[in-house]
Amino acid sequence: MNTLGKQNLTPKIIPPAFLCFCVAYLMLHFGSPACAQEGSVLPPEVIQRSLVKLGDTTRLQQAMAKARRGEKVTIAFIGGSITEGAKATLKERRYVELVGGWWRKTFPKAQIEVVNAGIGATGSSFGALRVQRDVLSKNPDVLVVEFAVNDSNSEANAQTYEGLIRHALNSPKSPAVLLLFMLHQDGSNAQEWFTKVGAHYKLSMVSYRDAIFPEIQAGKVKWDDISPDTVHPNDIGHNYTAQIIDSLLAKVFATLPEGGVPIGAEPVPAPLLTDRFEHTSLFTGANMKPTVNQGWVFESPQNIKAAGWKATQPGSILEFELPGSVIFLQCWKINGPMGKVRVTVDNAAPTDIDAWFELTWGGYNLTKVIGENLAPGKHRVRIELLKEKNSKSAGHEFRVTGLGSAGL
Repeated sequence: MNTLGKQNLTPKIIPPAFLCFCVAYLMLHFGSPACAQEGSVLPPEVIQRSLVKLGDTTRLQQAMAKARRGEKVTIAFIGGSITEGAKATLKERRYVELVGGWWRKTFPKAQIEVVNAGIGATGSSFGALRVQRDVLSKNPDVLVVEFAVNDSNSEANAQTYEGLIRHALNSPKSPAVLLLFMLHQDGSNAQEWFTKVGAHYKLSMVSYRDAIFPEIQAGKVKWDDISPDTVHPNDIGHNYTAQIIDSLLAKVFATLPEGGVPIGAEPVPAPLLTDRFEHTSLFTGANMKPTVNQGWVFESPQNIKAAGWKATQPGSILEFELPGSVIFLQCWKINGPMGKVRVTVDNAAPTDIDAWFELTWGGYNLTKVIGENLAPGKHRVRIELLKEKNSKSAGHEFRVTGLGSAGL
């Protein structure tokens, strides 16, 4: 006898949350279809793997207590093109906006302001130079730092990374700092060095790499389903990134005392590597005032990122004076009629910089150290446009877009 007829065939209602979990689990473990929804939920074990360190959450709790009281809270993000929102189809699908959504949903009475200070093709060296201008001037309560794919996994980059973090932690607003580690397609990033810095300052840290890359290695997720290139997340990837940050925030919120504000955070410790990059100056636009100018003109094109002092005639000379133990020069690199310059700081050995860029996806500002371990006081920076150029370039154009100094 067919026993099916004796069974209760009344349809059962499956909770929507459980359905979302099942869909996400199947996507993650058996491959996500190209049309997968960017709202898919990561399985708990993947979320758990993303947590590198919860850290000292006092500053985060202080920001949440402020939001719970219905006050204004500013959440800032600094990083490269991922933070800027590359490859997200809409602004609201960027991980930055999604994390801002968590704050608004969790604290509906608060005024939540989101500051996106992501700039494509930039690392923590430029981040340390611009963090005051682009982030700390906005008085953030929370700062998320994302440079793990734009920086190499080296002590040199860890030093500039530490400088940015120290500058933020020691700023008058004393924001909570949360570190985010993304990844390249091959699984590489700067997480090894950056976690050393984060652990030293007891910071909260989450890793998109630690969450997702094991699934890729196991064949449960295809890279093409979360990224259209070798590094930038698509809508699904941005959503997953937001989920691992939101999960950490939810853990902290769960420990927030019902009454009273948490006690003050621990004092910022002595540097792990150096505090040299905590103290910086950045000169761009009208703030770049040459002491010598032969053949250069200041130009502010439609693409504001390329604004700066421009020369096209070999032999043109430009000089500046600025203080610092480390001096940076920033220039516009693009696949176009770009030339080379020879840069000399005081009487040290010169540095040649080529503004021609082999790739064709667009231009970016290169931030390069041109002098280090310098004596206290001002230093002369001399820039000469060379006749020599890349053989593939059709011209000699060069744009000095910024100057920076550290160790003031």
